Amino acid sequence: MEPERKLLKKVKQGNQQAFRTLYDAYANEAIRTAYAITRNNNCTFDIVQETFLKVFRHIDRFDEKKPFKPWFYRILINESLRYMKKESKAAVPMSDRTLEYLNQPQRFHMNEELEVAMAELEPELRTLLVLKYVSGYTEQEIADIIGKPKTTVKSRLYKARNVLKANLGGITNEK
Repeated sequence: MEPERKLLKKVKQGNQQAFRTLYDAYANEAIRTAYAITRNNNCTFDIVQETFLKVFRHIDRFDEKKPFKPWFYRILINESLRYMKKESKAAVPMSDRTLEYLNQPQRFHMNEELEVAMAELEPELRTLLVLKYVSGYTEQEIADIIGKPKTTVKSRLYKARNVLKANLGGITNEK
């Protein structure tokens, strides 16, 4: 049995240390992903916290025969999108904690122009671009995470790239 499956089995049995290990393994990437989707640093840590609470509460529903990561990211994305629906899209200044985290070496950074163009995208399109280009998922992995066919993911990524290019003032007919 691979290490993650053993860990998940312990989490399902209520082992708090195993849950902490799971948290440590996923938290940093979850924070980057939630921030990249919402572009709101004030909610990023809340979204990640709520995601892990839902994982903890519903771990018994997780099918151990399937990979954990898509299940986890589906919850994270749903939480991010739920938050975005609930909150206004007004710009919020960054907290020192988030700035410190995002300024660490090897963290994902966008230039200001790209950040503004990404913020103008519909949440669904922004989420797809984040999963593909920030988190590094394949189209099949994204399809598994969002529960859509790979062809749908490919066409929506195509649309997202074209809208992003238009937002940046570039050509919109991607080849």
